[in-house]
Amino acid sequence: MPYKKRIYVPECHYHVVSRGNRRDPLFMDWEDYDVFFYNLEDIYDKYPFEITSYCLMNNHYHLQLRSQIISISKLMALINKKYANYYNTKYKLTGHVYEKRFFDDILVDQRSILAVSRYIHLNPVEALMVKSPDQYPWSSMQYFMTDMETPRYLNIDCILDCFEGTKEERREQYFRFLKEKPWPASQ
Repeated sequence: MPYKKRIYVPECHYHVVSRGNRRDPLFMDWEDYDVFFYNLEDIYDKYPFEITSYCLMNNHYHLQLRSQIISISKLMALINKKYANYYNTKYKLTGHVYEKRFFDDILVDQRSILAVSRYIHLNPVEALMVKSPDQYPWSSMQYFMTDMETPRYLNIDCILDCFEGTKEERREQYFRFLKEKPWPASQ
């Protein structure tokens, strides 16, 4: 059975998830996380894209991204192939690193963008890895909470601009938003 063709809308954000084959770890040590981020920078140099939220868990990762230069499929092929080559070389493996095609969901409005950002940042909390999303070191949450310089591909203002006030007030509102009960799926 052929794969369903993916829809590409350059002006829209997507929620993308890739999982390790057999749910095996994708990231086994700090270097693995660092290489993944380095790869994002390297790919950004050739094909600029925008990530608004991310979270790298041990056996999967979430990206909320938009690519206006190349399709999401081509961008994800670059990201996953580059990391798979590194991973297989480092761990002396062959074969598939990822379980199957990446999951993607198009985000068509501000509400869905905010809901997915919340979901991404709360992923390590739901997995009982940390008590608060700002404690997890491999997510974009750290940039939402401080004034540290963001990677070139990361655009947190896309999320923070959904709130009013100074940058500090918008950060506080976003953090409160994370703690609110999520909207029902039917609305």
